[in-house]
Amino acid sequence: MEKTSEKLILLTGIFVSTLTISNVIAGKLVNIGPFLVPIAVLCYPITFAVTDIISEVYGKRTAQKVVWTGFFASLILVVYSQIAVIYPPASIFGNNEAFAKVFGSTPRIVFASILAYIISQSHDVWAFHFWKRVTKGSHLWIRNNLSTMVSQFIDTLVFITIAFLGTVPITVLVKMIFSQYAVKLIIALIDTPFVYLGVKLVSGEWIIKEVR
Repeated sequence: MEKTSEKLILLTGIFVSTLTISNVIAGKLVNIGPFLVPIAVLCYPITFAVTDIISEVYGKRTAQKVVWTGFFASLILVVYSQIAVIYPPASIFGNNEAFAKVFGSTPRIVFASILAYIISQSHDVWAFHFWKRVTKGSHLWIRNNLSTMVSQFIDTLVFITIAFLGTVPITVLVKMIFSQYAVKLIIALIDTPFVYLGVKLVSGEWIIKEVR
């Protein structure tokens, strides 16, 4: 039981840290090959792999609790980032304008992220267990990919629209949605072996066949 708790705590820590990092860095746009995407696209997809591992090993209810843990962590980020921006700087601190510019945009980014996050992650947990029932606990790759692919599209559409609507031209917005989803889709396909490995390391089995 103790080892099980330690592994779940570790997975939850990875989930919350990657989610929080994604919220902080999501305002920066970069090019990955031909795709224009927020830099967080390299970090945020990890959360879906982690929830799939938790869903597979610990079940739907535990995975949903981890999702809500991430939600509250994001709210704490919003509160403290605003306190940090509003609180008067020391006289010797000469970078307050740059600091405020970076963290001042956090509320909109995090609001977009929170809404997209709750919808997409809840869908991911639901869809993962839907496909687990359909496949009778076999073919982990099917539920991992089908749940993640749809959830990533939901997340991309909601996040990009709310976070950047009005700040960039519509053509750029559409390009960002397409680009981010394309990159996430590639990452979703790549992460399947890591989900299998994660399940093996956490549970000691390659597939958990009990349908929770």
